[in-house]
Amino acid sequence: MFRTDLAIESKEMYDEQNNIEIKGVEVEKDRKGSIDITNIKITDDNGSESMGKPKGNYITLEVPGLRNADAQLKDEASLVLAHELSKIIQFKNNLKVLVVGLGNDKVTPDALGPLTVKKIKVTRHYFITYKKDKDESMACVSALIPGVMGTTGIETVEIIKGAVEKVKPDLIIAVDALAARRIERINTTIQITDTGISPGAGVGNNRTELNGNSLGVRVIAIGVPTVIDSFTVVFDTIEELGRCGGDKEIGGYFSNLSNIFQTHGETVDKMLQSCSRNMIVTANDIDSLVQDFSQIISNSINMALHPGLKLEDVNRYMS
Repeated sequence: MFRTDLAIESKEMYDEQNNIEIKGVEVEKDRKGSIDITNIKITDDNGSESMGKPKGNYITLEVPGLRNADAQLKDEASLVLAHELSKIIQFKNNLKVLVVGLGNDKVTPDALGPLTVKKIKVTRHYFITYKKDKDESMACVSALIPGVMGTTGIETVEIIKGAVEKVKPDLIIAVDALAARRIERINTTIQITDTGISPGAGVGNNRTELNGNSLGVRVIAIGVPTVIDSFTVVFDTIEELGRCGGDKEIGGYFSNLSNIFQTHGETVDKMLQSCSRNMIVTANDIDSLVQDFSQIISNSINMALHPGLKLEDVNRYMS
């Protein structure tokens, strides 16, 4: 009934509906400063089926303060994200990476990928000019903003395949906007996964998946939930009205309505779709929030791919 691209929310929804642990799913939690880190590892087919997600690692960083972040908190988030990303990338002196910014830069909630890639320090031309195969301080980095099928007429995966055939990367890092189940996770959460991504997932326009099978190279996806399903907002509001105090009769009415939604979720979903009432919504300050997250993610990618760069270097480069 609820759409989410976050593994942590898929796990929470499963736990709400079942009283048993999911076999084939391992969860580790940590905290660094003001940032909560949850690492979910799906290890087998049972875990994949239960979670509705491919086998692999899903790392979630939750930073509620990012909605009103100052420079210090953005730097803290950049460093923690870079650390988690570095563990997955495992830098080597001959590493070749293609960074892809998914989404539509003309639609603000979907512009995270393109905005991030514009701040990536690309280096492939240096390697070509100086005929270098390796470097201890930087990876060989290319960048691509493939656009969306509505403006190019070409499947995103086909455009990326062409770039892959040319630059032959060891790894693809794809950045995209996501959708969340919980309002409090909108623009406060970053997810990293090594399972790939479906372009357009955040705005409900899924295309062919980008993963090792479709592209022939490992794909790491970084995403931020910038949108939420309108039905989710309505349901959560009704549920909250059913729980809060005040008029018992009205509270009971909302509580019963909430139970009907939960019991007949699939039917309600079909009814919403048939009357075109199921929309995607975002925050009113999404412009500045997307800019903040593009800075945080680009900083982390730059530091993870170029060990010779420190935070002050990437901040200076971006400005």
